[in-house]
Amino acid sequence: MTYKNTIGLVGLTVALAMPIAGAQAFDDATYPDLKGQWHRAVVPAPRFDQSKPPGRGQGAPLTAEYQAKFEANLEDMAEGGQGDFPTYTCLVPGMPMMMTAYEPMEIIVTPEATHILIDHVYDAHRRIFTDGRDWPKEDEPAFEGYSVGRWIDEDGDGRFDVLAVETRNFKGPRAYDNSGLLLHDDNQSIITERIFLDKADPNILHDEITVIDHALTRPWTVMKSYRRDPSLRPEWHEDVCAEGNQHVRIGKESYYFSADGYLMPTKKDQAPPDLKYFKRSTNASPK
Repeated sequence: MTYKNTIGLVGLTVALAMPIAGAQAFDDATYPDLKGQWHRAVVPAPRFDQSKPPGRGQGAPLTAEYQAKFEANLEDMAEGGQGDFPTYTCLVPGMPMMMTAYEPMEIIVTPEATHILIDHVYDAHRRIFTDGRDWPKEDEPAFEGYSVGRWIDEDGDGRFDVLAVETRNFKGPRAYDNSGLLLHDDNQSIITERIFLDKADPNILHDEITVIDHALTRPWTVMKSYRRDPSLRPEWHEDVCAEGNQHVRIGKESYYFSADGYLMPTKKDQAPPDLKYFKRSTNASPK
């Protein structure tokens, strides 16, 4: 497939386009003001493309194979299941789902790296290296991937306007959002971003994300927007997914723990899990 063969070429082209520049003395005034707490601008029904309805309304350019997987997920969810959505059992969301910012986001800029912190499911710490490094020859795959970026002064005023980022080296499973849209299980995704403040309102942040993935028929580009909390000292809430999470996945089925500690079905007429490794009780009835 022509598109499939372009993934490596696109990644190489983007990498070569990034100039190698050593870390310089940090001048805070050179960088955009990204301090504070950022919330997603579109709050209801978190989704990958904020401008479109969730589920099928996203219009994801999926291959026939992954469209079928998506439809199977939707059908399972309609019956009470969870589909193959990975994070309901507290598996980390990773990229690009984490940039939906289900919980508030903090951005910390240093000369060597820009750090994105999100307390959702677990404490996500994304590092975007901006010190001119090349891609590592060997690095353990991660749900967030490995991100290399560079700051750009687009209008030539001596201040950086845009953080251009490329992320690869993933592990999975990963999804776009909780509707069951999955990325390819080969984890060869390449994700590029352009992160910048709105020119008319510095309290609005944009992230133009493009995903190149073998589950797609073409690159998929969306614009995410975030709004800065106006509070001088905003509250940061802890989100611990495992605390009180009653969901459990056994094999390919999802179940639920009842309040009294028993395993419950999530769908009508759902079969119990296979207990072949457990010795069944053979208590005799009293006489």
